[in-house]
Amino acid sequence: MGALGDKLNAFLGEVSGVLWGIPLIVLILGTGIYLTIRIGFLQIRLLPTALKLVFSKNHDKSAEGDISQFQALTTALAATVGTGNIVGVATAVILGGPGAIFWMWVAAILGMATKYGEALLAVKYRVKDEKGQMAGGPMYYLERGLKQKWLAVLFAFFGVIASFGIGNGTQSNSVAGVVSNTFNVAPWITGIVLTVVVGLVILGGISSIGSVTAVFVPVMAIFYLLAGLIVIFTNITDVPAAFGIIFKDAFSFSAAGGGAVGAAIRYGVARGIFSNEAGLGSAPIAAAAAKTDLPGRQALISMTQVFLDTILICSITGLTIVMSGVYTNKDMAANELTTAAFDTFLGAWGPYVVAIGLVFFASSTIMGWAYYGEKCLQYLVKTPIAGTIYRIIFVLFVYVGATSSLDLVWTFSDVANGLMAIPNLIGLVGLSGVIVAETRIIQKTLKEEKLALRASKS
Repeated sequence: MGALGDKLNAFLGEVSGVLWGIPLIVLILGTGIYLTIRIGFLQIRLLPTALKLVFSKNHDKSAEGDISQFQALTTALAATVGTGNIVGVATAVILGGPGAIFWMWVAAILGMATKYGEALLAVKYRVKDEKGQMAGGPMYYLERGLKQKWLAVLFAFFGVIASFGIGNGTQSNSVAGVVSNTFNVAPWITGIVLTVVVGLVILGGISSIGSVTAVFVPVMAIFYLLAGLIVIFTNITDVPAAFGIIFKDAFSFSAAGGGAVGAAIRYGVARGIFSNEAGLGSAPIAAAAAKTDLPGRQALISMTQVFLDTILICSITGLTIVMSGVYTNKDMAANELTTAAFDTFLGAWGPYVVAIGLVFFASSTIMGWAYYGEKCLQYLVKTPIAGTIYRIIFVLFVYVGATSSLDLVWTFSDVANGLMAIPNLIGLVGLSGVIVAETRIIQKTLKEEKLALRASKS
């Protein structure tokens, strides 16, 4: 990378460390707590209703939007269910001990309120672009709702940068690496295959992405969940002890298991946020494209993304690691830790579960982030051809990521990803009154629909 590149990477690494330190974590958690109180713990009260809405048919197929509510959810899940669910959880355990998993759960519960607010505002303030497609997300509710266009521009700018790093190059690099190590396939071959597959999907726009992720995401999630559930149920007697270790370590001030309570909180929350992206402002861009009659309805569906991502998928990884006991080996890297954990229970099949999971998860992240980056660029550059040019460059960068060393790109995009969160969180707090007002509307509507359904059955 050269001396200059090394110095720049070191500098950005320090910036990233500060940015993703205590202040931003407190800001994200604080926003989650604030919104949770203001909407009356809706993410807990209406979670069963929200999960039911995920798999129900659209209430109004004639509603404005480009893709179904389910496709909007799976597009967002495609972007968030990635390496963080496998490697990120292991990193949290290495740096913060098993107790970090508990704080990931806490961050997820609060993050559901944040994700609800983001999606609600995205639908509330979305607009139609020059192609007649929906455009929404933090840049639009910051400009049209909060009346702060400069914050909207900042968010969109950092969103474009992050899409090429965390949303593209680093993901394709992870895929090429795991395929090379597990299946002995050269990175350039993986790069070509991945570039062609991603190109065929994203060059068709959000309709194509939504259609693919609607099939892709459930398959990949079920595959990984089944592997994890096999581990858990075939070793069910070890599960209570694993939960005991997690809860005890979450509040332990000793250094046993990887760190004191402060480290468990910091890394558990940070990696939880990194996995489900609650508060970063990325997922609302997909939510804005959904066909929905009310902002609150899509918001309920969108908040289940955090539940599915962190409470379910991340928990599978975390429990497997703790049950295996391999986390006590301090010499293992994060990806090695997860592989060793599954290897403990599944033998020779363990590495393949992790490898296939990473391939699916990272590939889907690329598809989801392609849409995010394009919408951010279109906000900044009001030219119809900008989206097409972006897609072509984005697809080509998939190959670059698969065949190159991307330390600098990862660090730079990590900083950009963090900087996306700040204007978004300002918008969520500033527009919390709108969130509360729309929440009253959706709760009243759901109550009326429930009464009407009862009356039709009587």
